[in-house]
Amino acid sequence: MLFHLWRLAILAALPDLSDRHVNDAELKSLALSGDAAFWGHLSTRSRQAGSFSELFFLSALRKKAKLPSIESVQPKLRLALIGGYNLYPLHELVAHLLAVRGVECEQFLGEYDNFVSEILDSSSPLYAFKPDIAFILPNASHCRFSGSLLDAVEHQREAAVNAAKHLLNLAQTFIERSDAAVILANLPLPGELDLGSFRSRTLSADWSFRKAVNLELGLRAPAEVQICDVEFLSARRGISAAADARAWYESKQLGSPDFLVDVAQELSHLIASRRQSPKKVLAIDLDHTLWGGVIAEDGVEGIELGDSSPRGEAFKAFQKYLLALSERGVLLAVCSKNDHARAIEVFETHPEMVLRLEHFAAFKANWDPKSDNLQRIADELRVGMESFVFADDNPAEIEIVRQFQPQVEGVLLGPDPAEFIGRLQAGRHFEPRNVTEEDLERTAQYRQERRRTELAASVTDMPAYLASLEMRGTIKEFDSLDLPRIAQLIARSNQFNLTTVRRSEAEIRGLLKRQDYLCFTMRLEDRFGDSGLISVVIAKIEGDAFVLDTWLMSCRVLKRQVEDEIMNEIFRLAKVAGCAKARGIYLPTAKNGIVAGIYEEFGFVRTEGSATRIKFELDVEKYQTRSTKIRITRRAYEAG
Repeated sequence: MLFHLWRLAILAALPDLSDRHVNDAELKSLALSGDAAFWGHLSTRSRQAGSFSELFFLSALRKKAKLPSIESVQPKLRLALIGGYNLYPLHELVAHLLAVRGVECEQFLGEYDNFVSEILDSSSPLYAFKPDIAFILPNASHCRFSGSLLDAVEHQREAAVNAAKHLLNLAQTFIERSDAAVILANLPLPGELDLGSFRSRTLSADWSFRKAVNLELGLRAPAEVQICDVEFLSARRGISAAADARAWYESKQLGSPDFLVDVAQELSHLIASRRQSPKKVLAIDLDHTLWGGVIAEDGVEGIELGDSSPRGEAFKAFQKYLLALSERGVLLAVCSKNDHARAIEVFETHPEMVLRLEHFAAFKANWDPKSDNLQRIADELRVGMESFVFADDNPAEIEIVRQFQPQVEGVLLGPDPAEFIGRLQAGRHFEPRNVTEEDLERTAQYRQERRRTELAASVTDMPAYLASLEMRGTIKEFDSLDLPRIAQLIARSNQFNLTTVRRSEAEIRGLLKRQDYLCFTMRLEDRFGDSGLISVVIAKIEGDAFVLDTWLMSCRVLKRQVEDEIMNEIFRLAKVAGCAKARGIYLPTAKNGIVAGIYEEFGFVRTEGSATRIKFELDVEKYQTRSTKIRITRRAYEAG
């Protein structure tokens, strides 16, 4: 009872979290008065804006605000927008939405419907601009089947495949010539009633043909080409509401003004997500979240869960959604104020539970503050707090976590379980650009890690423990099959990452062709299971120096002598390349302090230092190869 009174007292003391929306007049007053609160409200309203008039007003207000805009610590993004439409004012909306996300950009606007020539002409202004990312927006009206309604389906399907290949070939040509990333829009579907129900019986109808082209685009797009799903955006708003024939004839616009907002919101999200560390862990409450009721009071038989009631069915559907997240690599963790034994009992005995204990990478059910438990989970999983999303039905708990763990993203699920999935999806925290085999095995890998930790706690002889793991490591050069996982690690790794240099998959692919770069990965497995690809090294040969451009590693394998084997390989390759010295670079960040002294641990000497960049060197001949308990297999380097 005291606990519930405490929660009510906290809740009563908090501001109303359900309504932080300020009206236009209030926002304008904040902007003109120089109030620092303006930027938070501007960002929130901009991200939620669904109408052109509102977003255009917010964009204009941002430019008039007295306070300087939020400075990005990253260099300005060079963004090219090209396509088959008039790209004004779409580019203005995109620039504003990126600005409120902390991404400053310079833009290149292609000429109307000239993107094919701009891509194929290597001397075009597009390449002179040297973009980091290009957004390609093809004209849907140009994508039509040119044959007869009675042509064979195979001929119609071949035409759809060729149309998709044409766009993808253009994207690939641009990537090869520019080393930039590409976001390619697919095609909105037409809303006309032409052909009636017959449109569903042939691919020659504009509706069916564009659907087929879009499907081929998605299935055939290489990893370095990201699809902006304009078809989905159009369907979500409503095809008739998204279209605007007058806007096309008068100014060659993609669609209605409000639909331009949808496309701008999606494009800015895709661009900003490339620069942000993805969320890895979803920490979830139990009572009123995974089931209805309080387990400590209602018991296993009394909670609401399952198909016997609408609310029970909604809780069960939410669990199914969480299971789907887990199956694509999101780590689930329980963070609940609860009696541990009673909480465990539900997972073990309730017949309607979709989620079981094996689906969770961590389980904290106790009476400690949830902010403390989140920190324990982070320590246990060896991930940073910025990787967490915390979902709870109670606004007081969300606010307390926000105050004590500000890096954690909170999601207020509210009182209605039917809305839980939509509220969690609205944050767009767990959208994958690609899914690797390691993603599908991630929860199992963390369960294996717990078993290793339990074994380590039971022994006092570390060499004996390491030997008992029966570790096997595989070191090999980068290859195209590993590129998605390599790119994922480079994008996600923050703690054991000496430079945190981010590279797109296209940039990494380009390194495979460079003779002055040596790049390798390491995989690790032991008697408990396969940890997958856990380390990436990118080195550049500069004269007689072997320079470590990138060295990162999964924190799950720390203190297992992987660092030693990686360094052994670095110096072996340096010697093969004829280098006299190895040079390490450390770029300090707020998150990679754990590797600040690693070069010195291996005998490197600091040669240069500042607050933002430190260099180390060690003569190749002075390095002493370290003995480990890992049995190493090398691939593609044996000849060296």
